[in-house]
Amino acid sequence: MELEERVAELERRIAALESAGDRGAPELGDGDFWALDGLKDQLDRVGDAAADGGVLFTGAVRLPAGERYEWQYGALTAGLLGADEDRPDWSEAAEPLAALGHPVRLRLLREILGGRRTAAELAGLDETGTTGQIYHHLRLLTAAGWLQTAGRGRYEVPGARVVPLLVVLTAARP
Repeated sequence: MELEERVAELERRIAALESAGDRGAPELGDGDFWALDGLKDQLDRVGDAAADGGVLFTGAVRLPAGERYEWQYGALTAGLLGADEDRPDWSEAAEPLAALGHPVRLRLLREILGGRRTAAELAGLDETGTTGQIYHHLRLLTAAGWLQTAGRGRYEVPGARVVPLLVVLTAARP
């Protein structure tokens, strides 16, 4: 079974659980590993191809400006780690991760997600540097795929990157 089919099946199962009536949606932080249990069920269906396990990240997000994003991604451990002879090249992750490695760039992303979208609005923020420095940071974030231009000097986080960005930030917390 292809990864996309497994993810689609997981989405169907979650939707069925959420509409199951009195039980309602699981609450976060209550010790119930509902997402992990769903992933394990999917891995069991795949069989030997998923013997080493996998990872899943997902989110349903409403931004302060009202946009809503629902997204999930799963990958098998074998595809992430590979065997000795066919290890995947993790170096492609260096640029997107490095782009997040500066406090001003993280602040710009947070402000853009919060509704400040133009370079002029961002330049008005305290402690973000000169206009030239802000444009430099915006270019790096755009080149790394964390931002895209939305015309007329406006920037936005691409919809498919909102949840992954929040996942990375969550994972980076001590």
